[in-house]
Amino acid sequence: MKKFIPVYVRVPVIFALVFMALEYFIDSGDRPAFLKYPEVSIFLFIFLFLQIAIEITISAIDKVTYSILTDEQKKKLAEADALDFTDSKLYKKIKSWFVKVQPIQEEGEILLHHDYDGIKELDNVLPPWWIKLFYITILFGLGYLVKYHVLDGPDQKTEFEQKMEEARIAVEEYNKTAKDLIDANSVTLLTDEGDLAAGKKIFETNCVACHRADGGGAIGPNLTDEYWILGGGIKNVFHTITEGGRDGKGMVAWKGTLKPSEIQLVASYVLSLQGTNPVDPKAPDGEIWKDETKTDGDQPTEEAKQEITEETPEVAAN
Repeated sequence: MKKFIPVYVRVPVIFALVFMALEYFIDSGDRPAFLKYPEVSIFLFIFLFLQIAIEITISAIDKVTYSILTDEQKKKLAEADALDFTDSKLYKKIKSWFVKVQPIQEEGEILLHHDYDGIKELDNVLPPWWIKLFYITILFGLGYLVKYHVLDGPDQKTEFEQKMEEARIAVEEYNKTAKDLIDANSVTLLTDEGDLAAGKKIFETNCVACHRADGGGAIGPNLTDEYWILGGGIKNVFHTITEGGRDGKGMVAWKGTLKPSEIQLVASYVLSLQGTNPVDPKAPDGEIWKDETKTDGDQPTEEAKQEITEETPEVAAN
């Protein structure tokens, strides 16, 4: 193998293989491993240095060993080297597919009849690999012509737009299950009993010291009435818990302690405490908050209220 692949080819190839293996097995994100992890670069260069040192040492040992051989041993070694892979039919067939040269004994047949200061030129044919590659490019061009200009295949702009649309759909699907990507604008109110129970657990762990276990308020405001200092509703409550209350005297920001999904749970639980009327609640703080997203059309009209009263007089009497 060393006879057919010289050291200046073997070493870079081995170096590249090790580098690719490290890139594959080390998760370096969108940056190369040798930039994100300098120790990888140090390891690669040490490996390259050792590989070169080993090659030089082996080459020196071979030369010293050959120099102490007898003439008979050198002759046997030369005969053994002559019976190598290059004499096999397979090697010659593979070589003829890539290279076609005239034997040195027959070069006179392809010698051009001009001489430049003793420099002569041979009329060698083009390498077979080059000719085959040229034919492949012609076939590729014909296929490209048929697909995109005869059959009206999608051009690069159309393919780009299709890929972008697929990526947009994939991102939307991912966002539906990625709970911790929510923010104050995309958060929604959770009403499932399991979610509220999880929110209650977070509340009891982190919030009871200031708001009491029943939400009636202590250091912090009462969470069960309709008065809010920084606004009610799931979006405002989520933002307040995330970023904290008023500067200098409000609640601390919990975004460094709780995940967005956890803040959504506890905010939904806080809103579920509305109207629970705890014992000895704290006096109202802030102002009455009204959800402006609900229009008057969401409320029953006076005519509808009158119809309900007429149909159920006993309820109206109560």
